[in-house]
Amino acid sequence: MSAGSNLNAAARPRGLRVRTTLRAQFTLVIFLLAFLPNLVMTLMAQPSLPSGAILAWMVLVGATCALVGFVLSGALLTSVSRLRGEVMSGHFGEPHPDDPSEILSLRQAFTDLLGRLSTEQARRNAFMATLVHDLKTPLIATGHLTKIITTMPVPDAERRMMGEQIQAETARLLALVQQMADAHRFEQEQVQVRVAPADLRALLDEVATRVATQAHERGVQVRVCGRGVAAADAAVLERAVTNLTVNALRYARTHVTLEVTPSGLTVTDDGPGLPAPLDELAQPFNAQPTTIAGKQYTSGTAGLGLFIVRRIAQAHGGDLHYDRVPATPPEHPPAPPPDDQPAPPAALTRFTLSLPEVQP
Repeated sequence: MSAGSNLNAAARPRGLRVRTTLRAQFTLVIFLLAFLPNLVMTLMAQPSLPSGAILAWMVLVGATCALVGFVLSGALLTSVSRLRGEVMSGHFGEPHPDDPSEILSLRQAFTDLLGRLSTEQARRNAFMATLVHDLKTPLIATGHLTKIITTMPVPDAERRMMGEQIQAETARLLALVQQMADAHRFEQEQVQVRVAPADLRALLDEVATRVATQAHERGVQVRVCGRGVAAADAAVLERAVTNLTVNALRYARTHVTLEVTPSGLTVTDDGPGLPAPLDELAQPFNAQPTTIAGKQYTSGTAGLGLFIVRRIAQAHGGDLHYDRVPATPPEHPPAPPPDDQPAPPAALTRFTLSLPEVQP
């Protein structure tokens, strides 16, 4: 047998652990605390009794000490046993008057854990609801259009229009799936960025060009202003600004402004603003539906873009901020709007993607 085997064999007993219950440990401690003083006093007194009588007496004392230890340990662990039962049943009640401070802390920790698990489950359910709702609708529309094209005589112009609709629905599906995949990945791991000096004005110009068709269809003007350079991953940062700009175009009335500022990049629009605090909306799979500008968005979809933007900003050492700023009146005020049209908003919606350092 080798020396290594001898060492392993010698180390194995030291690694042996006997698993016991907490009540057994408490019982043993109480037994020893009660029995050892009796044993020492008996041996020191050296009574003139037969050894058999002394042994019987010590057995009786030991049994009594063990019984007392078992009963006292059960009383000491009453709150622990009660909490264990509540944890196994999954139903937490109010703290009991006789709960010690340690049990109160443990009870609060379990309550917080169950709350987090419940929130996580609600978000997962929202994710599944989003998949069912937001993926099913365009798939049904695409299926109907495909059936019409393949089974019915359709003029070339209408066939071309249906083909464009199918392409639009497919692009929408791909964008939504990509957003969900990104949100799930960014929720589980850090966003990886490779920073280098980036021209922020060129980045905003690229975003404006990318959304020009969508802005034209909605009748919204996209303006770009400001200049600056910052250490950033241009491709990842452009993706975040695109998300903000697409959201802004969805709610803007007349214009969206992309601007480079000393604190970072801002996207401003004349839409109605957020219906809830940013921290509540910027969740990847929010369990609650959200109403924005009178339109209700299903659970899980409203916060995907904002969550991705915030994670990208944090990966660059910044963050995402939201506020409402007063609208700057134009030099030549337009004519008052007709009665059937709402008046221009007095405040603008502004998202700021902050960056650590922006050089002019």
